[in-house]
Amino acid sequence: MTASTREPLSHPEAPPRPAAKLTLPTLTAMVVGSMVGAGVFSLPSRFAQETGVAGALIAWAVAGTGMLMLAFVFQALAVRRPDLDAGVYAYAKAGFGEYLGFFSAFGYWASACVGNVTYWVLIMSTVGAVAPVLGDGDTVTAVVVSSVGLWGFFLLIRRGVKEAAAINRIVTVAKIVPILFFVVLALFYFEPSVFANNFSGTDEAGTLFDQVRGTMLATVFVFLGVEGASVYSRHAKRREDVGRATVLGFLSVFAVFASVTIVSYGLLPMAEIAELRQPSMAEVLESAVGTWGKVFISVGLIVSVLGAYLAWTLMAAEVLFVAARDKDMPRFLGQSTAADVPENALLLTTCLSQIVLVVTLFSDDAFTFALDLTSALSLIPFLLAAAFALKVAARPERWGAEGRSTRRELVIAVVATLYTAFLLYAAGPKFVLVSFILYAPATFLFVKSRREQGRRLFSPGEAVICAVSVIGAATGIAALSAGWIEL
Repeated sequence: MTASTREPLSHPEAPPRPAAKLTLPTLTAMVVGSMVGAGVFSLPSRFAQETGVAGALIAWAVAGTGMLMLAFVFQALAVRRPDLDAGVYAYAKAGFGEYLGFFSAFGYWASACVGNVTYWVLIMSTVGAVAPVLGDGDTVTAVVVSSVGLWGFFLLIRRGVKEAAAINRIVTVAKIVPILFFVVLALFYFEPSVFANNFSGTDEAGTLFDQVRGTMLATVFVFLGVEGASVYSRHAKRREDVGRATVLGFLSVFAVFASVTIVSYGLLPMAEIAELRQPSMAEVLESAVGTWGKVFISVGLIVSVLGAYLAWTLMAAEVLFVAARDKDMPRFLGQSTAADVPENALLLTTCLSQIVLVVTLFSDDAFTFALDLTSALSLIPFLLAAAFALKVAARPERWGAEGRSTRRELVIAVVATLYTAFLLYAAGPKFVLVSFILYAPATFLFVKSRREQGRRLFSPGEAVICAVSVIGAATGIAALSAGWIEL
């Protein structure tokens, strides 16, 4: 179906059209496709800038445990509360009210939009190695080319969810191959003496705790997407497949990410890895096998990033769409086409990505800043989802959960909540304040939704939350203006 023959939008108050039904392999591919994107190709340099082998091993142990608990949280909630669609947003709303649910939806959506920009920046930086006009992905030419790709994907996804999901499954398989190839080749050229010299890191890296803390936002970014099947739960053929896809996808990707990071320390000194141009994985392999290795990884990166962009754009639009259907976003975002595409939500998603793409022209390090901001924006939605799981595990009957709670479920929820709280601490005030700059203005969408329904704008508790977000945004703007924090 082309744009010229697209059927009229459904009325937002009409009964929802039957959702496209996705199988376990497709849902798992959504999770893997969402997680394997730009982040994995930047891991060698990102980790080497912060820590050595010892810190990296601890960081992956912490991140792996924490994110596995989050995966289990999404698995449990998919079964316990099958009535809740678009997981991250819906769980926050069910546990903490409409306004925090709205913030969760917006934060998750904004995180996806900013994350999508990192994909285009990294693609342009990769091609920029042979086309200097693209620079590090932040030149005017790079932004123009990225914009063409961004709107091209908008037209592709608008054709239909089933079509886009099928393409994502194919791309997921294609992009895993070069990453596994990198790990195998790195092991073949692995030098134990270089690995040993990189073990403890450098004196400038600080204490082991500081080194681990410095890697946390990088690990969050690469693990974003673990909730992919949960976000798209309304499309699952069988509800239990949502949880299975989440855990299967996470375990597969975790093994790959940790391997990519650790084997890199056996090829080059830590200080050299830290200074590599992104994508650093391609540069590391080039040092071992020559130019062909860099070219091979670069091609794999472009395929990987485009696949991740597709998956994330689908999920971002889905969150806005479901929130609008639940009357927590303005009703125009709840409109869908006959092909089951939330077109207005998709359009708004593409527009925000376009705006952030232009902003990269004014950043000193567009890729790193966008990557860290993506991670920071996702932390509040993750924390609220984990905290809701804790409420459900503690008192399942109070929160409408099916079945009885177990001690295992309670422990998982506690660990997931503590982990996400630690991530907020690790992010530091810079990214929390910048996040508030995005969160506070979003309240206008919440107000518009309430006015459409003729409801009171804020309850007393919601007014307090709004005031905190506005104060945080004002503080962030002041900090940027005074130069206390920089983009």
